[in-house]
Amino acid sequence: MVDVSPERFEDLVADALDGIPDELAALMDNVAVFIEDRAHRPGLLGLYQGIPLTERDAGYGGMVMPDRITIYRAAICAMCRTEEEVVRQVCITVVHEVGHHFGISDRRLHELGYG
Repeated sequence: MVDVSPERFEDLVADALDGIPDELAALMDNVAVFIEDRAHRPGLLGLYQGIPLTERDAGYGGMVMPDRITIYRAAICAMCRTEEEVVRQVCITVVHEVGHHFGISDRRLHELGYG
């Protein structure tokens, strides 16, 4: 286990989001990213909650609460032995959860190496 400070972890999540290609980032709509220390389920590194872009229709309007992506710091730190591993796992987890925002399944994300 490696302990990465909350501030440093926040920077790593921001860097991972900045690493998303501009053309994809521009398509992200009504989504907020949060960092929490612990998940409500053991082993959970991140969580997407919302309505994926592929499931939105004309009834989706401005009064809908933003989708929520949560990245869990303690869970990621617990599975890593170095800060470099944390950096890599944060990137994988952020891309995985953003993938869900785009409607990509867990199975496909695992096939793509983001599992």
